[in-house]
Amino acid sequence: MGGAVMRFTRRQSLIGASAAALLGPTLARAAGAAPTLNLQSAPLAAVRLSPSIYADAQVANRAYLASLDPERFLHNFYLSAGLPAPKPVYGGWEAQGIAGHSLGHWLSAVSIEVANGNDAGLVGQLDHCLAEMARIQAAHGDGYCGGTTVERDGKVVDGKIVFEELRRGEIASTGFDLNGGWVPLYTWHKIHAGLIDAHRLARNPRALPVMLGVAGYLAGVLEGLSDEQLQQIMRTEFGGLNDSYAETYALTGEKRWLDLAKRLYHRAVLDPLVAGEDRLAGLHANTQIPKVIGLARIHELDGSAEGAEAARFFHQTVTQRHSYVIGGNSEHEHFGLPDQRAHRISEATCEACNSYNMLKLTRHLYAWQGDASLFDFYERVHLNHIMAHQRPRDGSFVYFMPLSSGARRYYSEPDNSFWCCVGTGMESHAKHMDSIYWADGQTLYVNLYIPSQLDWDAQGIALDLQTRMPDEGQARLTVRRAPRGPRRIALRIPAWSKGASLALNGKPVAVEQEKGYAVITRRWREGDTVELVMPMALTSEAVPDDPSLVAFLHGPRVLAADLGPDDQPFARAAPALLSEGGTATDLLRPAGEPGHFTVPDALGGTLAMAPFFAQYDRRTAVYFPTFTAGQWAQERGAYLAAQDHARELARRTVDRFQLGEMQPERDHRFVPGKSEVVNWNGRAARRIAAGDTVRFALARRPGAGVLQVIVFGAEAAERFSLTVDGEPVTPRPVQGEGFLPVEFALPDAGEQGRDEAEVTLTTNKDGALVYEAIMLTAD
Repeated sequence: MGGAVMRFTRRQSLIGASAAALLGPTLARAAGAAPTLNLQSAPLAAVRLSPSIYADAQVANRAYLASLDPERFLHNFYLSAGLPAPKPVYGGWEAQGIAGHSLGHWLSAVSIEVANGNDAGLVGQLDHCLAEMARIQAAHGDGYCGGTTVERDGKVVDGKIVFEELRRGEIASTGFDLNGGWVPLYTWHKIHAGLIDAHRLARNPRALPVMLGVAGYLAGVLEGLSDEQLQQIMRTEFGGLNDSYAETYALTGEKRWLDLAKRLYHRAVLDPLVAGEDRLAGLHANTQIPKVIGLARIHELDGSAEGAEAARFFHQTVTQRHSYVIGGNSEHEHFGLPDQRAHRISEATCEACNSYNMLKLTRHLYAWQGDASLFDFYERVHLNHIMAHQRPRDGSFVYFMPLSSGARRYYSEPDNSFWCCVGTGMESHAKHMDSIYWADGQTLYVNLYIPSQLDWDAQGIALDLQTRMPDEGQARLTVRRAPRGPRRIALRIPAWSKGASLALNGKPVAVEQEKGYAVITRRWREGDTVELVMPMALTSEAVPDDPSLVAFLHGPRVLAADLGPDDQPFARAAPALLSEGGTATDLLRPAGEPGHFTVPDALGGTLAMAPFFAQYDRRTAVYFPTFTAGQWAQERGAYLAAQDHARELARRTVDRFQLGEMQPERDHRFVPGKSEVVNWNGRAARRIAAGDTVRFALARRPGAGVLQVIVFGAEAAERFSLTVDGEPVTPRPVQGEGFLPVEFALPDAGEQGRDEAEVTLTTNKDGALVYEAIMLTAD
């Protein structure tokens, strides 16, 4: 995204004493530190979306942004500053200790919209929000502007106490908290980043002094700490603080900010990446991606080779060894073992925040090297995950993108969700125009085939891009204003298209490919046209650890079987396919409109296949087990039995609690004791020290129950004891290796009149690793 450094008068800058004190020396320096980049994307103001699914998504998102009230986002901010709060706080996550993270994304998304079209209504909302933030900051007098809260002695108090404790070197964390606060630095990063965008993109003169006050307050907390203390703090998710401080340096030229950005280097995660080692298994995925984005930005500012190599290695590793067919990654928010996905296809795959951040990282890498293959990935995840993530009829968002057979999408509520993926969703669907066009000194690159108009003054060119993508593989460029002198236009030839053809002013021309592009060099004239035809083929893609488990694509679109409306239960076996020789794609037959097919189900009947992203209110199947006729004859019974067992287990499951995962721990009122989050055997877990106790709550249904505690290996079952609702329970014998359930029979919950079980787990002298707790009915 483009944006100019702005200059401010003294009068404009005085929006709070602390901010003004920081502003003077900072802006007195050169605004330099311009990054050394090979390519840049078109400024947001230079691109307009034409009618399409992308424009529809932007319109729905803009309406949602306009419906949100900055004063409700700022509710806790007012109270923290001792000011009356004019509006009630929003629900969902905004009311759960991290108020402000959604505000940061809202600031960024609104700033993108303002930069793209100068939306008058949003301009006013943004300005009012920034004015109120300046007032709140002035009331604090030290640059602080936050709304996080923390529980102390049974009471919810202002989260500023956490930051002041950190300043004194008082640091404690059990994994997803920092001194008892829910990821306060993660939230701080969102606000910092949003203020940067309000300055850089929306060019609002109020933003910079508030941002510098925010940057200065936290820098004052962190700069006095030792490197070891910072490493301790960075065990807790801190978003992309290194990126925000690097960007603050880029905007101001103040070396202080770059020095802090470099110190925010989490050795436990980043050192292996610098060394080219994949140690991602068991790590919370979206905690790590922003750290790498920050490394990439620091590289752009100071040329550090290690940061660039780590970013490239991470991107390649995640996209090739940890991602699903739609381009997203993670299961239950965590990376698994590399190339192991067959048993990680569930209702909790592909957190939307991960894809949002992987696209940001892709933009950085592309700006360095201009390789079209990076936009093959970008297109894959943008179309198949991001476009699936928002329901365009109401602008609501999905947290996980479920890929298991029969799964449905669960959407946010306008005022009562505000998950992290709602925040990133606000941004993702504001910026569909931001990566279509790129340029260097000689070449204009067209990377995404999204209907749009370009008017890029700095490049001296204006053109229209007409296309029916992703329905049809064709695109037409029409030059409206031609640049002076010869100029290269490069159109990406997608990896999914074989035999692409090109015509200039209606006459076929040879496709001269360069780094994945068809390049035309000429002295362009107004009215010149370029037509690109990209044949779409059916392809299949197997998971690395099970070649018989396949997904299908038609051109860039992932296909899925329509298994019925999402308001109806899916109560049958997952579909399977029979394939004799040839390829799995031979089974599909065209059915009506582009991208629609049919395929026989091995269990009988015919499956309707359609683009996955657009099945917003349907249950779907994306991955299909395939069998030869001989295999099916032998394995059909076992397959159906396994499906019956899975459905029966799902019927009996009342509640599941993944230990070592942030939101599940909050949802289950987890009390961690002295335990710590670890990554072991490819999964997140809690390591509970010898003699320590942890507590959590699980939902129950009337009748007898069974509590399962998942451990690794039978020996681990002997390392802890349980009480449920204060009563000791005895485990059933367990044998075997790998991940195993230790089962405890529970009495009739109805007799106790309880719909919830309070579980206390205490380890013996050996301590224990615990991965998951599952509450089941007895039958």
